[in-house]
Amino acid sequence: MCGRFVITSPPAALRQIFGYAEQPNFPPRYNIAPTQPIPVVMLENGGRHFRLMRWGLVPAWVKDPRKFSLLINARSETVREKPAFKNAIKRRRCLIPADGYYEWQDSSGRKRPFFIHRRDGKPVGFAALAETWMGPNGEEVDSVAIVTAPASRDLAALHHRVPVTIAPEEFERWLDGRANDADDVMALLTGPAEGEFAWHEISTRVNRVANDDAQLLLPITDEERAAEEPKPKKAARKAAPEDEGQGSLF
Repeated sequence: MCGRFVITSPPAALRQIFGYAEQPNFPPRYNIAPTQPIPVVMLENGGRHFRLMRWGLVPAWVKDPRKFSLLINARSETVREKPAFKNAIKRRRCLIPADGYYEWQDSSGRKRPFFIHRRDGKPVGFAALAETWMGPNGEEVDSVAIVTAPASRDLAALHHRVPVTIAPEEFERWLDGRANDADDVMALLTGPAEGEFAWHEISTRVNRVANDDAQLLLPITDEERAAEEPKPKKAARKAAPEDEGQGSLF
């Protein structure tokens, strides 16, 4: 799955890669979490455009979003059948620029975080699906979910699911719902090839969404790992025996 990701490339570089018309200026983000607004690239009126949407898709048919669990991921195997995604996969496919993401591996009963990124350091475009929810009073919420697929053998060591990344030469095919229907793009919904991504363990500081700085991406040091190990529990103090009225010298 994908529950946190990062965007660190300069806005001008992302604009060149993804080819949208706008010139947004936004700071690097090192710990993007669900419910936050995130950059999204869509095809509208024949051109690519930059939009901000909330991460956590709310289907148009939901009556009260407050009672609906946000959908941060969409499984590639079922997007054409699931009510929440079957319309979006046909008409509202989009891309989310990113420079990597985080995953947690269960090790000896503790979850250790890892930063995962392309081995060559280039940004990626996560395959995503968008939806617009309209409320009874005219309010609108644009939201998005990241498409995931089974992991390659190497990445499966961290988690069995990974975000789908669309190659730049396939951006147009993925985005253009008029020229390419859902069946035409299903072949794109696969995980990265084995060896395409690299990863390293990082500090558990990433667990707190409030931490959003470049230090999160650095490989963890032995000193940091030791400091993050759970402290041994202190042995309970043995209760003193009851006096029984005989007194005690100690």
